[in-house]
Amino acid sequence: MSWKCDFCPQRIFTTKTSYTNHIKQCLKSVDSSEELSLEVMMIDSLESENLLNNENNFESIHENSNEDEGEGENEDEDNDSYNAEVEEESLTSDISHSSVSFFENMELSNSEPENYSFNNYASDYNNICEEAEPIEFPNNVYADLMALVINYNLSNEATNAVIRFFNEHSNLPLSPLPKNAKKGRELMEKMKIPTLTSKKHKILTHNNIDYYLFYHPVLNCIKNILSISDISQNFTLRFENFKYKGEKAYSEQYTGNWWKNTEASLPHGSNLLSIILYSDATTTDTLGKSSLHPIYISIGNISTKRRNKSDAKHLLGYLPILKAKDKSEKKSKDFKKLVRLTFHNSMKFLLDPLFAEKGIDLEVDNKTFWFFPRISTIICDWTEAATFSLVYKSTNSNFPCHFCLISKTLLADIDLSDVTFRNNENMQEYFYNNAGQDVSLENIPNYF
Repeated sequence: MSWKCDFCPQRIFTTKTSYTNHIKQCLKSVDSSEELSLEVMMIDSLESENLLNNENNFESIHENSNEDEGEGENEDEDNDSYNAEVEEESLTSDISHSSVSFFENMELSNSEPENYSFNNYASDYNNICEEAEPIEFPNNVYADLMALVINYNLSNEATNAVIRFFNEHSNLPLSPLPKNAKKGRELMEKMKIPTLTSKKHKILTHNNIDYYLFYHPVLNCIKNILSISDISQNFTLRFENFKYKGEKAYSEQYTGNWWKNTEASLPHGSNLLSIILYSDATTTDTLGKSSLHPIYISIGNISTKRRNKSDAKHLLGYLPILKAKDKSEKKSKDFKKLVRLTFHNSMKFLLDPLFAEKGIDLEVDNKTFWFFPRISTIICDWTEAATFSLVYKSTNSNFPCHFCLISKTLLADIDLSDVTFRNNENMQEYFYNNAGQDVSLENIPNYF
Protein backbone atom coordinates (compact mmCIF):
# COMPACT_ATOMS: atom_id res chain seq x y z
CA MET A 1 0.00 0.00 0.00
CA SER A 2 1.24 3.53 -0.82
CA TRP A 3 0.06 7.07 -0.20
CA LYS A 4 0.21 10.16 -2.42
CA CYS A 5 -0.07 13.77 -1.27
CA ASP A 6 -2.81 15.71 -3.15
CA PHE A 7 -0.84 18.92 -2.73
CA CYS A 8 2.48 17.40 -3.77
CA PRO A 9 1.60 14.88 -6.52
CA GLN A 10 5.24 14.05 -7.07
CA ARG A 11 5.56 12.72 -3.51
CA ILE A 12 4.63 9.07 -2.92
CA PHE A 13 5.05 7.42 0.47
CA THR A 14 5.33 3.74 1.24
CA THR A 15 4.71 4.01 4.98
CA LYS A 16 1.81 5.50 6.88
CA THR A 17 4.09 7.32 9.34
CA SER A 18 6.15 9.16 6.74
CA TYR A 19 2.99 10.15 4.86
CA THR A 20 1.29 11.47 8.00
CA ASN A 21 4.35 13.48 9.05
CA HIS A 22 4.57 14.98 5.56
CA ILE A 23 0.87 15.94 5.55
CA LYS A 24 1.21 17.74 8.87
CA GLN A 25 3.91 19.96 7.41
CA CYS A 26 2.17 20.32 4.07
CA LEU A 27 -1.13 21.44 5.56
CA LYS A 28 0.57 24.39 7.24
CA SER A 29 0.98 25.99 3.82
CA VAL A 30 -2.64 25.44 2.76
CA ASP A 31 -4.72 28.62 3.02
CA SER A 32 -8.16 27.24 2.27
CA SER A 33 -9.93 26.00 5.39
CA GLU A 34 -12.12 23.78 3.21
CA GLU A 35 -9.09 22.04 1.73
CA LEU A 36 -7.60 21.67 5.19
CA SER A 37 -10.76 20.07 6.55
CA LEU A 38 -11.04 17.78 3.53
CA GLU A 39 -7.44 16.65 3.86
CA VAL A 40 -7.73 15.92 7.58
CA MET A 41 -10.83 13.83 6.87
CA MET A 42 -8.91 12.02 4.16
CA ILE A 43 -6.09 11.26 6.60
CA ASP A 44 -8.54 9.85 9.11
CA SER A 45 -10.10 7.69 6.40
CA LEU A 46 -6.76 6.36 5.24
CA GLU A 47 -5.65 5.73 8.81
CA SER A 48 -8.86 3.82 9.51
CA GLU A 49 -8.51 1.80 6.31
CA ASN A 50 -4.91 0.98 7.06
CA LEU A 51 -5.66 -0.03 10.62
CA LEU A 52 -8.42 -2.35 9.43
CA ASN A 53 -6.44 -3.95 6.61
CA ASN A 54 -2.94 -3.97 7.97
CA GLU A 55 -1.87 -7.17 9.68
CA ASN A 56 -0.46 -5.05 12.49
CA ASN A 57 -3.88 -3.63 13.30
CA PHE A 58 -5.11 -1.37 16.05
CA GLU A 59 -5.05 -4.06 18.70
CA SER A 60 -1.48 -4.98 17.90
CA ILE A 61 -0.43 -1.40 18.60
CA HIS A 62 -1.54 -2.07 22.16
CA GLU A 63 -0.48 -5.72 22.23
CA ASN A 64 1.56 -5.44 25.42
CA SER A 65 -1.50 -4.79 27.60
CA ASN A 66 -1.37 -8.16 29.31
CA GLU A 67 2.39 -8.64 29.22
CA ASP A 68 4.89 -7.82 31.92
CA GLU A 69 5.86 -4.25 31.07
CA GLY A 70 9.36 -4.80 32.31
CA GLU A 71 10.11 -7.45 29.68
CA GLY A 72 9.85 -8.08 25.96
CA GLU A 73 10.21 -4.50 24.72
CA ASN A 74 12.99 -3.51 22.35
CA GLU A 75 14.20 -0.40 20.64
CA ASP A 76 11.95 -0.86 17.60
CA GLU A 77 8.85 -0.94 19.80
CA ASP A 78 9.92 2.26 21.52
CA ASN A 79 10.34 3.95 18.12
CA ASP A 80 6.88 2.77 17.06
CA SER A 81 5.41 4.15 20.27
CA TYR A 82 7.12 7.49 19.69
CA ASN A 83 5.77 7.72 16.15
CA ALA A 84 2.28 6.85 17.36
CA GLU A 85 2.49 9.63 19.96
CA VAL A 86 3.53 12.12 17.25
CA GLU A 87 0.46 11.18 15.22
CA GLU A 88 -1.80 11.30 18.27
CA GLU A 89 -0.76 14.86 19.06
CA SER A 90 -1.93 16.08 15.66
CA LEU A 91 -4.98 13.95 15.02
CA THR A 92 -6.55 13.81 18.49
CA SER A 93 -5.95 17.30 19.87
CA ASP A 94 -9.57 18.31 19.25
CA ILE A 95 -11.20 15.23 20.76
CA SER A 96 -14.21 16.31 22.83
CA HIS A 97 -13.92 15.69 26.54
CA SER A 98 -17.48 14.43 26.48
CA SER A 99 -16.44 11.42 24.42
CA VAL A 100 -14.69 10.02 27.46
CA SER A 101 -17.36 10.59 30.08
CA PHE A 102 -15.98 7.92 32.37
CA PHE A 103 -13.02 10.23 33.07
CA GLU A 104 -15.26 13.14 34.15
CA ASN A 105 -14.64 12.51 37.83
CA MET A 106 -10.95 13.16 37.31
CA GLU A 107 -11.40 16.79 36.25
CA LEU A 108 -9.53 19.14 38.51
CA SER A 109 -11.80 21.16 40.78
CA ASN A 110 -12.01 24.91 40.30
CA SER A 111 -14.10 25.58 43.38
CA GLU A 112 -11.28 26.91 45.55
CA PRO A 113 -8.57 29.49 44.87
CA GLU A 114 -5.84 27.00 45.84
CA ASN A 115 -6.80 24.68 42.98
CA TYR A 116 -4.80 24.79 39.80
CA SER A 117 -4.63 23.17 36.41
CA PHE A 118 -2.12 20.59 35.28
CA ASN A 119 -0.44 23.14 33.00
CA ASN A 120 0.04 25.47 35.95
CA TYR A 121 1.46 22.55 37.91
CA ALA A 122 4.06 21.86 35.25
CA SER A 123 4.94 25.56 35.10
CA ASP A 124 5.26 25.98 38.85
CA TYR A 125 7.20 22.78 39.25
CA ASN A 126 9.95 24.12 36.98
CA ASN A 127 10.90 26.40 39.88
CA ILE A 128 11.75 23.33 41.93
CA CYS A 129 13.00 20.72 39.47
CA GLU A 130 15.43 21.31 36.65
CA GLU A 131 13.80 20.79 33.26
CA ALA A 132 15.79 20.50 30.05
CA GLU A 133 12.81 21.26 27.83
CA PRO A 134 9.04 21.39 28.33
CA ILE A 135 7.27 18.07 27.78
CA GLU A 136 3.49 17.88 27.85
CA PHE A 137 0.80 15.24 27.56
CA PRO A 138 -0.33 14.81 23.93
CA ASN A 139 -3.96 15.56 24.83
CA ASN A 140 -6.43 15.96 27.70
CA VAL A 141 -7.60 12.35 27.52
CA TYR A 142 -4.04 11.11 28.08
CA ALA A 143 -3.62 13.51 31.02
CA ASP A 144 -6.92 12.43 32.58
CA LEU A 145 -5.98 8.76 32.33
CA MET A 146 -2.72 9.35 34.20
CA ALA A 147 -4.62 11.38 36.81
CA LEU A 148 -6.91 8.37 37.23
CA VAL A 149 -3.90 6.07 37.59
CA ILE A 150 -2.22 8.23 40.24
CA ASN A 151 -5.24 9.35 42.25
CA TYR A 152 -6.62 5.81 42.58
CA ASN A 153 -3.24 4.06 42.70
CA LEU A 154 -4.12 1.81 39.77
CA SER A 155 -1.81 -1.06 38.95
CA ASN A 156 -0.35 -1.46 35.47
CA GLU A 157 -2.72 -4.36 34.85
CA ALA A 158 -5.77 -2.27 35.76
CA THR A 159 -4.49 0.65 33.67
CA ASN A 160 -4.03 -1.60 30.66
CA ALA A 161 -7.60 -2.85 31.11
CA VAL A 162 -8.87 0.75 31.01
CA ILE A 163 -6.83 1.42 27.87
CA ARG A 164 -8.24 -1.68 26.16
CA PHE A 165 -11.79 -0.73 27.16
CA PHE A 166 -11.41 2.78 25.79
CA ASN A 167 -9.82 1.63 22.55
CA GLU A 168 -12.55 -0.93 21.97
CA HIS A 169 -15.47 1.43 22.50
CA SER A 170 -14.19 4.86 21.43
CA ASN A 171 -14.40 4.15 17.66
CA LEU A 172 -11.42 6.44 17.04
CA PRO A 173 -8.97 5.74 14.20
CA LEU A 174 -6.06 6.42 16.54
CA SER A 175 -6.09 6.04 20.30
CA PRO A 176 -5.27 9.21 22.30
CA LEU A 177 -4.06 7.00 25.15
CA PRO A 178 -0.58 5.57 25.71
CA LYS A 179 0.35 2.19 24.29
CA ASN A 180 0.29 0.74 27.80
CA ALA A 181 0.72 1.77 31.42
CA LYS A 182 4.49 1.67 31.23
CA LYS A 183 4.55 4.20 28.37
CA GLY A 184 2.36 6.57 30.37
CA ARG A 185 4.59 6.35 33.42
CA GLU A 186 7.69 6.83 31.30
CA LEU A 187 6.23 10.06 29.91
CA MET A 188 5.51 11.27 33.45
CA GLU A 189 9.10 10.52 34.40
CA LYS A 190 10.33 12.62 31.47
CA MET A 191 8.03 15.43 32.62
CA LYS A 192 9.52 15.09 36.12
CA ILE A 193 6.17 15.27 37.87
CA PRO A 194 5.30 12.92 40.70
CA THR A 195 1.53 13.10 40.46
CA LEU A 196 -1.40 15.06 39.09
CA THR A 197 -2.50 16.54 42.38
CA SER A 198 -5.40 18.93 42.45
CA LYS A 199 -4.07 21.44 44.98
CA LYS A 200 -0.88 23.14 46.07
CA HIS A 201 0.23 25.27 48.99
CA LYS A 202 3.39 27.36 49.25
CA ILE A 203 5.35 26.33 52.32
CA LEU A 204 8.25 28.79 52.11
CA THR A 205 10.63 30.72 49.89
CA HIS A 206 14.33 29.88 50.20
CA ASN A 207 17.17 31.21 48.06
CA ASN A 208 14.56 32.96 45.88
CA ILE A 209 12.84 29.63 45.14
CA ASP A 210 9.22 29.01 46.11
CA TYR A 211 8.65 25.56 47.58
CA TYR A 212 5.19 24.06 47.30
CA LEU A 213 3.37 21.24 49.02
CA PHE A 214 1.35 19.30 46.43
CA TYR A 215 -1.48 17.46 48.12
CA HIS A 216 -4.93 15.91 48.28
CA PRO A 217 -7.08 17.19 51.17
CA VAL A 218 -6.79 14.58 53.91
CA LEU A 219 -10.55 14.28 54.43
CA ASN A 220 -11.01 13.60 50.72
CA CYS A 221 -8.40 10.85 50.92
CA ILE A 222 -10.24 9.19 53.81
CA LYS A 223 -13.62 9.53 52.10
CA ASN A 224 -12.21 7.99 48.92
CA ILE A 225 -10.99 4.97 50.87
CA LEU A 226 -14.28 4.58 52.72
CA SER A 227 -16.23 4.82 49.45
CA ILE A 228 -14.74 1.53 48.18
CA SER A 229 -17.58 -0.99 48.15
CA ASP A 230 -16.07 -3.80 50.23
CA ILE A 231 -14.24 -1.62 52.77
CA SER A 232 -17.30 -1.43 55.03
CA GLN A 233 -17.31 -5.24 55.27
CA ASN A 234 -13.76 -5.10 56.64
CA PHE A 235 -14.18 -2.01 58.85
CA THR A 236 -14.40 -2.10 62.65
CA LEU A 237 -15.80 0.71 64.77
CA ARG A 238 -15.20 -0.48 68.34
CA PHE A 239 -12.53 -2.19 70.42
CA GLU A 240 -12.70 -5.99 70.35
CA ASN A 241 -11.44 -8.04 73.29
CA PHE A 242 -10.11 -10.90 71.19
CA LYS A 243 -9.27 -14.17 72.95
CA TYR A 244 -7.79 -17.43 71.79
CA LYS A 245 -8.35 -20.56 73.88
CA GLY A 246 -9.42 -18.39 76.79
CA GLU A 247 -6.35 -16.15 76.71
CA LYS A 248 -6.02 -12.56 75.55
CA ALA A 249 -4.78 -12.42 71.96
CA TYR A 250 -3.75 -9.57 69.71
CA SER A 251 -4.33 -9.47 65.98
CA GLU A 252 -5.74 -6.26 64.51
CA GLN A 253 -5.15 -2.74 65.83
CA TYR A 254 -8.61 -2.69 67.39
CA THR A 255 -7.69 -5.62 69.68
CA GLY A 256 -4.79 -3.77 71.31
CA ASN A 257 -4.48 -1.81 74.54
CA TRP A 258 -3.74 1.46 72.74
CA TRP A 259 -7.09 1.25 70.97
CA LYS A 260 -8.91 0.36 74.18
CA ASN A 261 -7.40 3.26 76.15
CA THR A 262 -7.79 5.83 73.36
CA GLU A 263 -11.39 4.84 72.72
CA ALA A 264 -12.16 5.24 76.44
CA SER A 265 -10.87 8.84 76.34
CA LEU A 266 -13.28 9.90 73.57
CA PRO A 267 -16.73 11.49 74.09
CA HIS A 268 -19.61 9.08 74.57
CA GLY A 269 -21.13 7.96 71.28
CA SER A 270 -18.05 8.75 69.20
CA ASN A 271 -15.68 6.34 67.46
CA LEU A 272 -11.92 6.15 67.03
CA LEU A 273 -10.54 6.57 63.51
CA SER A 274 -7.03 5.13 63.45
CA ILE A 275 -4.75 6.96 61.00
CA ILE A 276 -1.72 5.21 59.51
CA LEU A 277 0.92 7.23 57.66
CA TYR A 278 3.49 5.83 55.22
CA SER A 279 6.57 7.87 54.37
CA ASP A 280 9.55 7.06 52.17
CA ALA A 281 11.40 9.78 50.26
CA THR A 282 13.38 7.20 48.28
CA THR A 283 10.29 6.04 46.37
CA THR A 284 10.51 9.11 44.13
CA ASP A 285 13.88 8.13 42.66
CA THR A 286 12.26 7.17 39.34
CA LEU A 287 10.22 10.36 39.25
CA GLY A 288 12.74 13.16 39.47
CA LYS A 289 15.50 11.66 41.61
CA SER A 290 13.91 12.17 45.02
CA SER A 291 12.82 15.69 44.21
CA LEU A 292 9.76 15.33 46.40
CA HIS A 293 8.82 13.36 49.50
CA PRO A 294 5.65 11.20 49.30
CA ILE A 295 3.27 10.70 52.23
CA TYR A 296 0.54 8.04 52.04
CA ILE A 297 -2.43 7.48 54.34
CA SER A 298 -4.49 4.47 55.35
CA ILE A 299 -6.98 3.57 58.10
CA GLY A 300 -6.33 1.18 61.00
CA ASN A 301 -10.03 0.34 61.37
CA ILE A 302 -9.70 -1.71 58.17
CA SER A 303 -8.58 -5.30 58.67
CA THR A 304 -4.91 -5.93 57.88
CA LYS A 305 -5.64 -8.31 55.01
CA ARG A 306 -7.85 -5.75 53.27
CA ARG A 307 -5.68 -2.78 54.19
CA ASN A 308 -2.66 -4.34 52.52
CA LYS A 309 -4.31 -3.98 49.11
CA SER A 310 -3.19 -0.94 47.15
CA ASP A 311 -6.60 0.76 46.93
CA ALA A 312 -6.85 0.94 50.73
CA LYS A 313 -4.01 3.46 50.73
CA HIS A 314 -4.13 6.96 49.31
CA LEU A 315 -1.46 9.42 48.29
CA LEU A 316 -1.81 12.30 50.73
CA GLY A 317 0.82 14.61 49.29
CA TYR A 318 4.38 15.30 48.23
CA LEU A 319 6.51 17.30 50.64
CA PRO A 320 9.12 19.64 49.14
CA ILE A 321 12.78 18.84 49.58
CA LEU A 322 14.87 21.98 50.02
CA LYS A 323 17.97 22.57 47.94
CA ALA A 324 21.02 24.24 49.41
CA LYS A 325 22.84 26.80 47.29
CA ASP A 326 26.21 25.15 48.01
CA LYS A 327 27.91 22.49 50.13
CA SER A 328 28.66 24.97 52.87
CA GLU A 329 24.99 25.83 53.36
CA LYS A 330 23.99 22.17 53.14
CA LYS A 331 26.19 21.34 56.14
CA SER A 332 25.14 24.37 58.18
CA LYS A 333 22.99 24.00 61.31
CA ASP A 334 20.59 26.67 60.11
CA PHE A 335 19.83 24.81 56.87
CA LYS A 336 19.36 21.48 58.65
CA LYS A 337 17.00 23.17 61.08
CA LEU A 338 15.07 24.75 58.19
CA VAL A 339 14.70 21.35 56.49
CA ARG A 340 13.16 19.79 59.59
CA LEU A 341 10.98 22.80 60.30
CA THR A 342 9.68 22.66 56.72
CA PHE A 343 8.85 18.98 57.15
CA HIS A 344 6.81 19.54 60.30
CA ASN A 345 5.08 22.63 58.92
CA SER A 346 4.07 20.57 55.89
CA MET A 347 2.70 17.76 58.05
CA LYS A 348 0.78 20.28 60.13
CA PHE A 349 -0.86 21.72 57.02
CA LEU A 350 -1.76 18.24 55.74
CA LEU A 351 -3.16 16.81 58.97
CA ASP A 352 -4.68 19.76 60.86
CA PRO A 353 -8.13 19.32 59.19
CA LEU A 354 -8.40 15.93 60.92
CA PHE A 355 -8.21 17.23 64.43
CA ALA A 356 -11.26 19.42 64.76
CA GLU A 357 -12.25 19.96 68.38
CA LYS A 358 -15.65 18.35 67.89
CA GLY A 359 -14.50 15.48 65.69
CA ILE A 360 -15.63 14.72 62.14
CA ASP A 361 -18.58 12.95 60.55
CA LEU A 362 -17.86 10.24 57.98
CA GLU A 363 -20.05 7.87 56.02
CA VAL A 364 -19.45 4.14 56.25
CA ASP A 365 -21.79 1.72 54.47
CA ASN A 366 -24.29 4.54 53.81
CA LYS A 367 -24.45 5.41 57.52
CA THR A 368 -22.96 8.50 59.17
CA PHE A 369 -20.69 8.04 62.19
CA TRP A 370 -18.99 10.47 64.56
CA PHE A 371 -15.21 9.98 64.59
CA PHE A 372 -12.19 11.38 66.38
CA PRO A 373 -9.09 10.68 64.24
CA ARG A 374 -5.87 9.72 66.01
CA ILE A 375 -2.51 8.86 64.47
CA SER A 376 -1.72 5.31 65.52
CA THR A 377 1.21 4.32 63.32
CA ILE A 378 3.88 5.97 61.19
CA ILE A 379 5.70 3.57 58.87
CA CYS A 380 9.07 4.85 57.66
CA ASP A 381 12.78 4.06 57.63
CA TRP A 382 15.23 4.92 60.40
CA THR A 383 16.35 8.33 59.15
CA GLU A 384 12.78 9.47 58.54
CA ALA A 385 11.81 8.26 62.01
CA ALA A 386 14.46 10.64 63.32
CA THR A 387 12.83 13.42 61.29
CA PHE A 388 9.37 12.67 62.68
CA SER A 389 10.66 12.49 66.27
CA LEU A 390 13.24 15.29 65.78
CA VAL A 391 16.06 13.17 67.18
CA TYR A 392 19.59 13.74 65.90
CA LYS A 393 20.15 11.64 62.78
CA SER A 394 23.78 10.90 63.49
CA THR A 395 24.49 7.46 64.93
CA ASN A 396 27.36 9.09 66.83
CA SER A 397 25.04 11.25 68.92
CA ASN A 398 24.82 10.50 72.64
CA PHE A 399 21.25 9.15 72.37
CA PRO A 400 20.81 8.03 68.75
CA CYS A 401 17.67 5.92 69.22
CA HIS A 402 14.32 7.59 68.51
CA PHE A 403 12.52 4.98 70.71
CA CYS A 404 14.43 5.14 73.95
CA LEU A 405 16.85 7.12 76.11
CA ILE A 406 19.72 4.65 76.11
CA SER A 407 23.15 6.16 75.54
CA LYS A 408 25.16 4.99 72.54
CA THR A 409 27.66 3.27 74.84
CA LEU A 410 24.94 0.95 76.20
CA LEU A 411 23.00 0.17 73.02
CA ALA A 412 24.82 -3.14 72.58
CA ASP A 413 24.17 -4.26 76.17
CA ILE A 414 21.67 -7.12 75.81
CA ASP A 415 21.39 -7.51 79.59
CA LEU A 416 20.22 -3.94 80.14
CA SER A 417 16.95 -3.93 82.08
CA ASP A 418 16.42 -0.29 83.04
CA VAL A 419 15.11 1.25 79.81
CA THR A 420 13.44 4.67 79.61
CA PHE A 421 11.36 5.20 76.49
CA ARG A 422 10.85 8.51 74.75
CA ASN A 423 7.28 9.79 75.05
CA ASN A 424 5.39 13.05 74.69
CA GLU A 425 5.72 13.92 78.36
CA ASN A 426 9.46 13.55 78.87
CA MET A 427 10.34 14.96 75.43
CA GLN A 428 8.21 18.07 76.07
CA GLU A 429 9.89 18.50 79.43
CA TYR A 430 13.35 18.48 77.83
CA PHE A 431 12.18 20.79 75.03
CA TYR A 432 10.55 23.45 77.21
CA ASN A 433 13.50 23.43 79.61
CA ASN A 434 15.88 24.00 76.67
CA ALA A 435 17.58 20.72 77.54
CA GLY A 436 16.86 18.86 74.31
CA GLN A 437 20.55 18.71 73.49
CA ASP A 438 21.08 16.50 76.55
CA VAL A 439 19.01 13.73 74.92
CA SER A 440 19.95 14.41 71.26
CA LEU A 441 16.67 16.25 70.60
CA GLU A 442 16.38 19.06 68.03
CA ASN A 443 15.22 22.42 69.39
CA ILE A 444 12.28 22.56 66.96
CA PRO A 445 8.53 22.35 67.78
CA ASN A 446 7.33 18.82 66.96
CA TYR A 447 3.89 18.65 65.34
CA PHE A 448 3.38 15.13 66.66
